[in-house]
Amino acid sequence: MDTVAVKTYNLDEEQEKKEIVRHYRALLRALKPRLKKGDRELVRTAFEMAADAHKEMRRKSGEPYILHPLAVAQICVDEIGLGVRSAICALLHDTVEDTEVTLEDIERAFGPEIAHIVDGLTKISIVVDSSTSTAQAENFKKILLTLADDPRVILIKLADRLHNMRTLDSMSREKQLKIASETVFIYSPLAHRLGLYNIKSEMEDLSMKYTEQQTYRDIARKLKETKRERTRYINEFIKPIKEVLQEEGFNFEIFGRPKSIHSIWNKIKKKGITFEEVYDLFAIRIIMDSPVDKEKSDCWKVYSIITDFYHPSPERTRDWLSNPKSNGYEALHVTVMGPSGKWVEVQIRTKRMNDYAEKGLAAHWRYKEGSNQKQDTENKFDQWFNQIREILNNPDSNTLDFLADFKSNLFTEEIYVYTPKGDLKIMPVNSTALDFAYAIHSAVGNKCIGAKVNYKLVPLSHKLRSGDQVEIITSNKQKPTEDWLNYVLTAKAKSKIKDALKEEKRKVAMDGKDVLERKLDHLKISASQHNINELVQFYKQPSPLDLYYQIAVKNIDLKELKQFNILGDKLEAPKPPPVKTPEHIAEDHIKHQLPAKKDAELIIFGESSDKIAYKLANCCRPIPGDDVFGFITASEGLKIHRTNCPNAAQLLANYGHRVVKTKWVKNREISFLTGLRLVGMDDVGVIHKITNIISGELKINIAGLTIESKEGLFEGLIKVFVHDKEELDELFLRLGKLDGIQSVNRLEDE
Repeated sequence: MDTVAVKTYNLDEEQEKKEIVRHYRALLRALKPRLKKGDRELVRTAFEMAADAHKEMRRKSGEPYILHPLAVAQICVDEIGLGVRSAICALLHDTVEDTEVTLEDIERAFGPEIAHIVDGLTKISIVVDSSTSTAQAENFKKILLTLADDPRVILIKLADRLHNMRTLDSMSREKQLKIASETVFIYSPLAHRLGLYNIKSEMEDLSMKYTEQQTYRDIARKLKETKRERTRYINEFIKPIKEVLQEEGFNFEIFGRPKSIHSIWNKIKKKGITFEEVYDLFAIRIIMDSPVDKEKSDCWKVYSIITDFYHPSPERTRDWLSNPKSNGYEALHVTVMGPSGKWVEVQIRTKRMNDYAEKGLAAHWRYKEGSNQKQDTENKFDQWFNQIREILNNPDSNTLDFLADFKSNLFTEEIYVYTPKGDLKIMPVNSTALDFAYAIHSAVGNKCIGAKVNYKLVPLSHKLRSGDQVEIITSNKQKPTEDWLNYVLTAKAKSKIKDALKEEKRKVAMDGKDVLERKLDHLKISASQHNINELVQFYKQPSPLDLYYQIAVKNIDLKELKQFNILGDKLEAPKPPPVKTPEHIAEDHIKHQLPAKKDAELIIFGESSDKIAYKLANCCRPIPGDDVFGFITASEGLKIHRTNCPNAAQLLANYGHRVVKTKWVKNREISFLTGLRLVGMDDVGVIHKITNIISGELKINIAGLTIESKEGLFEGLIKVFVHDKEELDELFLRLGKLDGIQSVNRLEDE
């Protein structure tokens, strides 16, 4: 776990065959409880078809390619809980794209259902390697359409991506960064939204292993070092609860589960604390074997037993039994003060709830038929799919905006808000009164002029909180404006506002269309599609509608029409000289100067530094020693970003074709400006101690220093010039050892 080591592959042909058969038998064992008559033969046919199709292919690690589809099928069955047909689709998921096998071959052998899913998986694979951001966003819409059509497509794709992440060691560094960033940007939020928490956590951890290698290693090492101590504490905490649960006759499991490295790192960053200060490195989980009609009462009985021993924190109790999350998650979470004054999170759920928590959508699917559950709980996923369809079926929506809006709703925590009649609405955290209006109905949203929250008047932009009761006030004279897009968070609200604005624009554009047609008629030119297209191109408008709109608002002067050539009944615009966009100029500049060798590294400092123009990104301010990548921008040439830059995941996931491989070569003649924040006890002489270490001992130049003191604590912001990361790390180490210093952080890391 501590190092990213590439395993050497050295099996001979005979050993390879045994390895493939071993994996195939393991898959059959996992499927055994679900095999019906004829299923075993179908699985064997799929395996033989895939093995034959991929027989000449190898993975980057050197192992036979067929091991990958076998592993994906195993993940589908063991970790997602899918069945025989999904396993067959997983075995065949790469055949149509990479081999001679056709969809017709698959349909002949397995029928239209399996062919349809494999077709969806093939389309998604083409997505991932697409070269432009817009194409990826467009294709992501297609992924979600297949999700709404047959959810197994996306579940198998998540299994495929998880296995690729588990075997990423053998890929090149650039591929590792691109795939890891893409995973954390799109696939991990999707797994979260589909209730696959284990897969979501593992994807985040594996992404972090490649994008923030040093931090990942440090936390993994500390978790390993503290494992024995944690186990001892968990056993001490569990002992009295276990005894009472047994006396009460409950059938249960109880154990401690470590938190993911990524979630620990998030907590360290958000709260500005050290690893040692993170109290919830693990959670205690209690899983009850209870009948459906007793689930709630049993969970609350367990809560009562726990709080007899340990004091709960009221503000950290989460009741997802009464109000399950929109992805179907049900549980009771309570944080209590355990032995030695440590806060401990306890998760209480039943076996059925645990199945939902770990298998998400797949569990929903299995329980759907013949379930006695309440209709509203059972329909959580179906409601979500309907929302997806509603947003996706809008042909005018901008794909990049859609991707940004949709993604923002995947990870968001939820709040519970009520209508005046007491009906519950689940909304994302930070939703506004206007979001709530659109959640009721798009017509209500479009006419919303304000709201009453808990009987008090509030503006459209008012942020709602859990438990609020909201009454929407409307007026028939109200219309959405551009500003409204700044007042809403949800994808549905943004989509409906944009629709309304487009409709308003269309009405104005019709006036412009009349003006243009009269002008063309006056010049004795027909308003044919060819002529309109010529004018759209000449005036550089995205569409005829935009052309009409710009004419209506008088941004376009039609006097220039006289310069056009009229050939018969056709207009021919005067041809302007070709102009290169800034992006093309930047790309040409870089391409011209990069070494010809395909995998050559761009050296930022050293012999090439005077030949290639670059800038250091302001968003993360990299310094020598940081893990970095180069990115070709549209207007500023090459920019250097840190791999853990806040914008890195989006750039690497959406614009992989613009990423340039880079490395640092030491150059002690150049200094770099960076900043750090110190927090500590406000003691006499603390400023002298800090400046003495920076300027006196380490001979580092200070560019700026501000210290603010409040109630016995001080916060210092210091800007310094350093040569490289080694020098900065040494500064962090020295300052961290000073008495009374609570934390030292790099400014851009927050």
